[in-house]
Amino acid sequence: MNEIEIIICLLLLFMSVPDLCGSVGRPALAYPVFVVSGLLLAPFAEPAVHNMLVEAGHVGFLLLLFEVGLEIELPRLRVFARPLARAFFWSLVQYPLVFALAYVLAGLRPVGCFIACAAFTGCSVGMGYPGWKNYPGLAPDRRRQILLMMLALEIFSIVLLSVETTLYQSGVRWVLVAQLAGIVAVVGFIGWFSRHLKTLFGHILKRTTHWRVHLIVLLVLVVCAIGQRLGLSAIKTAFFLGLFLSRITHEGRRLEHFIAPISRRFLIPIFFFALGLQIPREFLFSPPGLGAFAAAAAVLLLRWGLHRFVFSIGGDRRAFLLLCPNLTIAALAAGTLLHEGTSARAASWVLLTGLFITIPSIFLLPGQKEDEGAPGLPRPNRPASRSHPPSEGESM
Repeated sequence: MNEIEIIICLLLLFMSVPDLCGSVGRPALAYPVFVVSGLLLAPFAEPAVHNMLVEAGHVGFLLLLFEVGLEIELPRLRVFARPLARAFFWSLVQYPLVFALAYVLAGLRPVGCFIACAAFTGCSVGMGYPGWKNYPGLAPDRRRQILLMMLALEIFSIVLLSVETTLYQSGVRWVLVAQLAGIVAVVGFIGWFSRHLKTLFGHILKRTTHWRVHLIVLLVLVVCAIGQRLGLSAIKTAFFLGLFLSRITHEGRRLEHFIAPISRRFLIPIFFFALGLQIPREFLFSPPGLGAFAAAAAVLLLRWGLHRFVFSIGGDRRAFLLLCPNLTIAALAAGTLLHEGTSARAASWVLLTGLFITIPSIFLLPGQKEDEGAPGLPRPNRPASRSHPPSEGESM
């Protein structure tokens, strides 16, 4: 397929997939569908088209990290302490199994195995939120604790991925300490700089109309480029910038609502589509590809056992599925591995395992009601007052 034919297919996907997923009450399935679409169309895409989409996907990768940061607003420590401890234990118990699966089935070296552990034990809050909001039989306090636990799992994953990718790039050397110190310094600079950016973002939202979407996205990319120049990778800069700007609202709407026409409707779907393009077709029917399915089943079975017999998070027997949708985190890990030159087979195993964990989890969770389709992301420290639930594809 040439450039025009691929663009036609993409436009059809962009127009139909979000609405189709929303109509069946599963808007969070939009991103998995884009991955599968890329996988199916990969054999028909010309090399030049393939490379073009992969490069365009890098920008979507930055905006995805930016939106992940935006969905995190930390509550006070005294409220967050217990969910943090529970999330830490929940993740730690799963590490031996995930590490062994990554080492045996994907052939990742130890640091790569830890990247897989961070990805698979994480939780994509935006993907799990509709199921959380509609989950029956949860007392208000227990419901709140589960949401905070979902948030804690996402934070653990992002922080661990930031450190582990640095280890993956440089190995365990004395330079690593200097690199980590540099990351802390640049993050501090972004935090200081973001205070001034909030005023600028607010001015753009209030004073501009036709071009404010483009100006906001342009400003995000400029800051990512500055972070790259200062020694912090652009993807980490995007996440921390989103984290520091997560409180920005205008007329009751979150910042991600205003950039959705470019991010969720265009560039982020291209990133997931491009990930699907990079999975070798023959990989699906090879032992590692089948191993990805087996690994996902093993992780889900372990979590069911933990919830049923060891560490109940509350609710009925399938409530543990609220902590399972993790495709965005797995996609970030796979994208990082591909960017750092890891074999496509290992990165594909990470992505497919996340896909096989996420899809059944979303299907088995309660669907989103039709009147809950407004875009937005959760404020975990005020879940009861939230009227616009999030999803990872509903406003695309």
